[in-house]
Amino acid sequence: MAEQRGAGEREAAAEEILWREEARRFETPDGGAYLQDRLLAQPRSASPSCGGGGGATAAAVMDLVHTYVPGSKRGRGLAARLCDAAFAHARRRGMLVLPTCSYISETYLPRNPAWNELVLTDKEPKPSSM
Repeated sequence: MAEQRGAGEREAAAEEILWREEARRFETPDGGAYLQDRLLAQPRSASPSCGGGGGATAAAVMDLVHTYVPGSKRGRGLAARLCDAAFAHARRRGMLVLPTCSYISETYLPRNPAWNELVLTDKEPKPSSM
């Protein structure tokens, strides 16, 4: 129950995290802490019912490559808030997430398994850079 409360508190605090599209990163207002991403294309076959005519379409994949929090701001849950904002952003835009950053794959996702539904799996072909 405490984990759920913590996640809810972080969700409320996530509004303090800014999305800087031109820099491809989520950051604190001062820019000191950030989560860097890069946009990838994921090939998928389009079904005729989607109007795709059977060709391949590309679904966006957000590769979360690096999370940085300066030493003076560590231990406050800031890295998790950056991740909360990034995963919420991906969900709103119908994107998948590739958790390249070791903090996200080894620490954040095990503590926040609800986001696993957005994670690109090994069963899907590897994405290419856009």
